[in-house]
Amino acid sequence: MRSILAASAAALVALAARTTAAEPFGVGGESVNVQADQLDIDILAGDAVLTGKVTLSKGDLSVSCPRVELRFDRTPHVTWVRGSGGVSADVRGVHAEAPTVELDMAKQLLDLRGGVKLTRGQGWLTADTARIDVGTGKVTLSQVKGSLPVPPKGP
Repeated sequence: MRSILAASAAALVALAARTTAAEPFGVGGESVNVQADQLDIDILAGDAVLTGKVTLSKGDLSVSCPRVELRFDRTPHVTWVRGSGGVSADVRGVHAEAPTVELDMAKQLLDLRGGVKLTRGQGWLTADTARIDVGTGKVTLSQVKGSLPVPPKGP
């Protein structure tokens, strides 16, 4: 389940980085579908906010939440992203939920906070927080509990 979390988080990070860079600012990268009720950009301040029913999708990954905030530099490269209001992500049969998710691009750290829940089939894990080091793929969960299915004993 830990590798599933890492894969899901890595995919979420890749999607967030490519989506925010590609869609609002026309910077290269692969195509990502973005939908929001509203997009507000402050070019001088270097920030943007997507609100309403915000959905991001790429391949088999889908992410949704009511609000996505991001900061960008003059290039423009996205430097920081936060999804809030209840973040939901689905990838390859794994469903993840957390109240907030924050990505620091320079540090390559993805933090899920406020109660994290991961489910796949009959298995589930919950944690107070989850931190994913995108560069190394290392996942750290705090205050973890869950249930992982065990195959039935054979004859």
